[in-house]
Amino acid sequence: MVARQQAGGATEAFRRQDNLHTSLSKESNHNGGSHLGLPKTNAKRLARGLGWFSLGLGMTELLAPKFIAKISGVPEKRSGVIRLYGLREIASGIGIFTQKNPTEAMWSRVAGDVLDLTSLGLACTSPDAKRGRITFATANVLAVTALDVIAARQLSSNDIGVHAKASCIVNLDPEEVYSFFRDFSNLPRFMDHLESVEELPDGRSHWIAKGPAGMNVQWDAEIVAEDPGRVITWRSLEGSDVDNAGAVVFERAPGGRGTILKVNIQYNPPGGVVGATVARLFGEEPNQQLKDDLRRLKQVLEVGEVAVSDATIFGTGYFEQRPAQPSDRSELQRRGQ
Repeated sequence: MVARQQAGGATEAFRRQDNLHTSLSKESNHNGGSHLGLPKTNAKRLARGLGWFSLGLGMTELLAPKFIAKISGVPEKRSGVIRLYGLREIASGIGIFTQKNPTEAMWSRVAGDVLDLTSLGLACTSPDAKRGRITFATANVLAVTALDVIAARQLSSNDIGVHAKASCIVNLDPEEVYSFFRDFSNLPRFMDHLESVEELPDGRSHWIAKGPAGMNVQWDAEIVAEDPGRVITWRSLEGSDVDNAGAVVFERAPGGRGTILKVNIQYNPPGGVVGATVARLFGEEPNQQLKDDLRRLKQVLEVGEVAVSDATIFGTGYFEQRPAQPSDRSELQRRGQ
């Protein structure tokens, strides 16, 4: 009866984590406490960069409007309007740095970009306008507008990134599987994209993983809740290169035949949705990647190492086989065949 209750409790914990995307959408920012939230660090970092851009551009427009008019190709008589735009930029920059979640400030920047584009379009109709410079200025405003829209949408959206889940059965007791998994320094032994995990005080850890274009990404994580031998839940901390959260559940298999290991992860990859799409194009589909990791974990725990064959040495997956090769004639002759 006790074992059945424990298994049921673990199943319920995983069910709650399986609905992680619902709870995360209710708390998109990392506010501390016991709530499991996925921080939007990348969007906030982009917003802060755009906030500094707003302050710098706003001060220049306010103090040197004629210079802005000259480089943008608009008539100098519009200096008064440029000063007003400078005040707007400064207000947007201040808003970004004073708001905990600067969604409104970012959308105000988007509205300001639309106003700037409209003004440049009207200025282009002026007889003394320098259309080449106006075209160049318009291209720059469009580029900044794209960044503003990306940051604003990420901050206001309920989309919490990529969701991956997988499970496997390991022929060991849940306590043994949990003990191995809980030593996070073991994770790079079977998680192909992890370089290292360093344990820190107070249930925290520092992670280094392989990122896009051969770069490394790093983050600090904390354990949110833990039931030894049954459940581990975690989330990354603010300032991480990769925002992530998830849970691992260790269930005793029916008849005491090992452990059912279930992993549920959500993360915002570098590059956001674009980065996730590119990863899929190169064969790194999140669910399949997680299944491969768990397959390697099963091998490490049951065999002591990851079983390697030509199918795994050549290529990245377990289903990619090495092409057949013709026999080496010289080798056959040397053996007298």
